[in-house]
Amino acid sequence: MPISQFKHLVLIVLTLACTSPAWAASATEINADTGKPFATVWRVRGDAFATGKYGAPRRLKEGGAVHVGELVRAAPDSEAVLKAADGGIVAVRPGTEFIPERFAAEGKPSDRQVLRLISGSLRVITGWIGLLNRNEHKVITPTATIGIRGTDHEPYVLPAEMANSTYRQGTYDKVNRGTTLLDANGGIVEIDSGKVGFARAPSPPGVRSRALMTVLLPVLLARVPDFYVPGSFEQELDRYSQNIDAANLKQLESRHPGNRPATQAAAPAAMVPAATNALAPEPAPVAIVGCPPATIGEAWLGRFDRAIIRHDVKTILALFAPEVVAKATVRSGNGITTLEFNRDELVDSTLKSIASLKDYSQRRVSLEAKLAAGENEATCRQVVVKSIAIEQGLMNGRPYRFEALEEYLLEQRNGEWLAITAQTTQR
Repeated sequence: MPISQFKHLVLIVLTLACTSPAWAASATEINADTGKPFATVWRVRGDAFATGKYGAPRRLKEGGAVHVGELVRAAPDSEAVLKAADGGIVAVRPGTEFIPERFAAEGKPSDRQVLRLISGSLRVITGWIGLLNRNEHKVITPTATIGIRGTDHEPYVLPAEMANSTYRQGTYDKVNRGTTLLDANGGIVEIDSGKVGFARAPSPPGVRSRALMTVLLPVLLARVPDFYVPGSFEQELDRYSQNIDAANLKQLESRHPGNRPATQAAAPAAMVPAATNALAPEPAPVAIVGCPPATIGEAWLGRFDRAIIRHDVKTILALFAPEVVAKATVRSGNGITTLEFNRDELVDSTLKSIASLKDYSQRRVSLEAKLAAGENEATCRQVVVKSIAIEQGLMNGRPYRFEALEEYLLEQRNGEWLAITAQTTQR
């Protein structure tokens, strides 16, 4: 998880969820819930099926049952609405596949619901499990885990074939009511009603790595993506959602006459915004006489470090050439991974990562600079700068400390030094 110094543009991620076959997630553990009743088919349009681990597909019909461990699939022009035993709803959108992996609805604190969304979209309206044990009411996707706080939300796994420059491959979650927590790649973002969160899929997909870029952290989107389309039963689901809280309490009280079951208090917000911008104005760039590489490197890094802390987008952009290529090389048990950013992705990921920091501090333990190959003091056009940086603080409330070797190739253009390449390597 570092934000290595390109400074907060790189995040070293300790673990990363990866795409797996439908039943692989629980293949090595005993699941006592498998085979138990999960839900009744409430509504269905077109062709939807449920398939056991070793069985043939079974067409879903209204009033029929779906069991824990079955793969539920809706055809591209079909959908189904399942009503779980705790009164919750799982609406299966067209072209969706998911597995109810864990489920118990006994009116006890151990009640649980864990859904694995493989592709497509669900609308999930929380039943009483969300009151009794919200920590075990979640949706798991190939790139994220979604937790709830008494919620009506729509997780969506967008595959590579549907992705484009506007909507990237990964996990989206639109919250209609309540709040969800989107947890991915070492970061957590809280999604309130009316908002959409996104966790980008890694590249290349399916690779488990200890380190990937900050761009993989979950973020809030500015608007609802166009691929969110209401289903055939949406109005009925809207009415159900409006009354679900009262119905949940009524069902729980019927199981515990005279004793309203205690429910969990809401967890504190996961994201802690870093302090911003209450600083003195950035000083003017230092006038450098001659061509001393160390002075050039120190001045450039100083401006960059201060701009990061201030969230100064204008200065960050001004320090990097428009065509810059930024690379991060990280080591893991699977070898070495290198990813690239263009300038816009670099700035975007930098500022998103700083938003999750608190009590941040950093120090540079070394700085080396020299003229680039083919340069001399007379031409003084390019300088290579290397620096080892150590940083620490709290990220999403968790302590971290990391060390990275950074290398920049600076080029003088119109009297300004711009980075035309940037590379950071985990140490």
